[in-house]
Amino acid sequence: MTNEPRFWAVLFIGPPGSGKDTQSDLLATELGLVELKTSKLLDEAFAKADLNDAEIREQIKRKTSGGLVDSAFTEKLVVNRIRQEAATHEGIVMSGSPRTIGEAQTEFPVLDELYGRDCVKVINIHVSQEESVKRNSSRRVCKSNNHPIPNLPEYQNITACPKDGSPIETRQDDAPDTIKHRYRVYETETAPVFDFLKEKGYNIIQINGEQTIEDVHRDILNHLW
Repeated sequence: MTNEPRFWAVLFIGPPGSGKDTQSDLLATELGLVELKTSKLLDEAFAKADLNDAEIREQIKRKTSGGLVDSAFTEKLVVNRIRQEAATHEGIVMSGSPRTIGEAQTEFPVLDELYGRDCVKVINIHVSQEESVKRNSSRRVCKSNNHPIPNLPEYQNITACPKDGSPIETRQDDAPDTIKHRYRVYETETAPVFDFLKEKGYNIIQINGEQTIEDVHRDILNHLW
């Protein structure tokens, strides 16, 4: 095993609170990959958008209520960014996409074209709904780059992000009822992606997300090779 940069596309798919963003951070550092977080791409797009646009307001409403932003809107953002990184020969680690079979049908041919099937790694991090609610109810991120702040004792009293020094905030869409709704949406809209990918011949790496952050990371590294 090596931390030498790799021209891989690693995709983390899992329910809310499974630790996708945390593990994305760790793996990007370990393997020299560029992080591509769907939530951050959407936040950036919404921040730049015209809020007088009814469609943009509808997409923001969907996101904050725990639903899924329109697939066509998300696909365009994600595919454009994949092509940008591949053009500079950068490996990527993605979290939060694809969220539907439709998005998988759009994104995976692009990933295969640019990275090659053998270098596309799909990781399923699973946690229960109970664990999802527990983790997300107290989840925090940094304001500038959406870095996840682990829900661990050593991080409880910090007020600035350890990575970039920006202020820490609680996510607005992490109320318990919203989290439960997001988990149900995941089960009906996103979980079927795994069967779709298996039928297409992709190997799905199964990871138990209800371990320590370090153990989850170790499991992921052990399964990538």
